[in-house]
Amino acid sequence: QEIPLPTGEGAAQRPVRGTASNNIYMWSPSPNPLPLGEGFLDRFSQPVRTSADMRQTRGVLIAVILLAVTIVAFHAADTLPSELSDAAFWKIISDYSEAEGYFQYTVITSNETAYQEVLPQLTKSIAPGGAYLGVGPEQNFTYISALRPKIAFIVDIRRDMMLEHLMYKAVFEMSADRPDFVANLFSRKRPASLTADSSVASIFDAYAAAKGDSDLAAAHFKDILTRLKTTHGFTLSADDETRLKSIYLTFLREGVLTFNSSIESPGYRVLMTATDGQGRNWSYLATRENYDRVRGMQIKNLIVPLVGDFGGPKALRMAGQYLRDHGAVVNVFYLSNVEDYLQPVLAGYERNIAALPKASNSTFIHVSLGSNSFRPWLTPMSQFTPPLSIR
Repeated sequence: QEIPLPTGEGAAQRPVRGTASNNIYMWSPSPNPLPLGEGFLDRFSQPVRTSADMRQTRGVLIAVILLAVTIVAFHAADTLPSELSDAAFWKIISDYSEAEGYFQYTVITSNETAYQEVLPQLTKSIAPGGAYLGVGPEQNFTYISALRPKIAFIVDIRRDMMLEHLMYKAVFEMSADRPDFVANLFSRKRPASLTADSSVASIFDAYAAAKGDSDLAAAHFKDILTRLKTTHGFTLSADDETRLKSIYLTFLREGVLTFNSSIESPGYRVLMTATDGQGRNWSYLATRENYDRVRGMQIKNLIVPLVGDFGGPKALRMAGQYLRDHGAVVNVFYLSNVEDYLQPVLAGYERNIAALPKASNSTFIHVSLGSNSFRPWLTPMSQFTPPLSIR
């Protein structure tokens, strides 16, 4: 007896169990039907004695399948906002952040020159959307530009890093293009030869020859504070302002070639002109498109910096709950080499990772001084293994 099946554009049928003369078919509104696991139909495999029983069994089967399809569709459609209000952005930072913790090194720029090497693989396995979690400074912008999440949380134990990301947010907003951004970040006058489409190498070559301007830095910092405190209404303490000024003036002092104030930094030019080992530069300043993508997220308050310990009681858990409340998952979590330092809070770290909403292809980006020559590598978040070493 033939089973009535839904019809429509793209409908597909495929046998899921039975002999050539007695197959059961499943309908899907896609040319690639959802697979049924082996044994899924065992509960329906008892001999059917009457046509009425068979119709009832088939009705139950179709109902189960449609329910499964509905659940998958429900979870696939997240409700992440396209933009956060200033009030919502600051409330998340204030409510989710923890008290700052101790870290023994000063980190203002990344020191991971091979950080792009995982991007060819990641961009093939991770579709745009969902959420990105990260730690540390500007390398996150490159991962965000390449992976295109809907929202990003940058979680770092240092309050200075949260303040640095607020500084970056203001500088992005001040800067219509990449030459403006480098000028405003490093307090240099923009060379007349640069355009919005200049190569990243030519941009940094031009600024390597430019001198820092302390008067320009003072004017820019005033603009940064006005944007953060007045335009956006963020509540910064006097201590926050002092620390923010110190961070910003470090860029003035260091320039684009070296950055001795940050541990083992190769300098901003090296970081922005590095490649993935296959000849492609993915950095957020490599192209106009990359820059515009990150700037757009900054303007919409979708890159959210938090103060928190990976093993702490609040930051990661609340970020994860926010995603869960919006039906979203963490697609990528960039850990840098934080796992080298987590032994004292390892149990909390394990609990926090377990609580994050994940997909089957959610991925960690790891780095470690003790592994892989300080080059990044990937592991599935579903196969999380606690770190065993500490620096």
